[in-house]
Amino acid sequence: MLNIILMGPPGAGKGTQAKILIAKFNIPHISTGDMFREAIKEGTPLGKLAASYINDGHLVPDDVTIGLVKERLSKDDCANGYLLDGFPRTIPQAEALEVLTKEIGREVNYVINIDTPKEELVSRICGRRVCKKCGAPYHIVNVKPKVDGVCDICGGELVQRPDDNEEALNIRLEAYTKQTKPLLDFYAKKGLLKTFSGKSREELTPQLLELLEGK
Repeated sequence: MLNIILMGPPGAGKGTQAKILIAKFNIPHISTGDMFREAIKEGTPLGKLAASYINDGHLVPDDVTIGLVKERLSKDDCANGYLLDGFPRTIPQAEALEVLTKEIGREVNYVINIDTPKEELVSRICGRRVCKKCGAPYHIVNVKPKVDGVCDICGGELVQRPDDNEEALNIRLEAYTKQTKPLLDFYAKKGLLKTFSGKSREELTPQLLELLEGK
C-alpha cells in the first residue's frame, strides 16, 4: 500500500509527477481544493460546513479540513493507497493526520519532497502560459504551441496568469518555506521523508518509480 504525501514549492513539478504516479499505481490524487469541491458537490454535512466558510470568503478551519480528509481517505478508492497534495501545511495538521490515518488503518508511509532550485522555479513559473478558452497549459520554452500565442487544441488565446511572475512567486516561496521547513523536519524525524532534486523532471520520474516500486 502506498500512502504518499507529495511536497514541493510552486513550480517544482508536483502536478506532472502526481499524474504519472497515480496512473502507475492506480491510486487517487487528493488535493485539498478537489476534496472541498467533491464534498460540497456531494452535500455531505462537512461539505456543507466547508461551503459556509468558503462562500463567506473565510479559510476553512483545521477541524473541518481534517474531518474532510478523514472522510475522503476512508473511501474505497483509497484502499490500495492515495497521494495527498497540499495537505498537511502545518505541524498541527500533520499531527492530526497522523492520528486519523491510524484510526482508519491508512498511515502515511512516504513523504516525497521535490526540492527545486529557485532559478528553475522562476523559469518555469514565469514562462507558463494557459489557454484563455480551454485552460490547456503551455510554456514559452518547454511546451511551445505550433503558432505563437495560439492554443493547439481550440485556437484560443494563450495568456499569462496574473500571479505567474517573479514578484508573486517570491511571496509564495517565502510563505511556503516558512510553512514547510517544520514539516520536513517533522517527517524526517519519523523516517518518512525522501527528498529528490526537481531540477530535471525527466530524471526525477524514474527515481520516484524506483523508490515506490520497492515498497
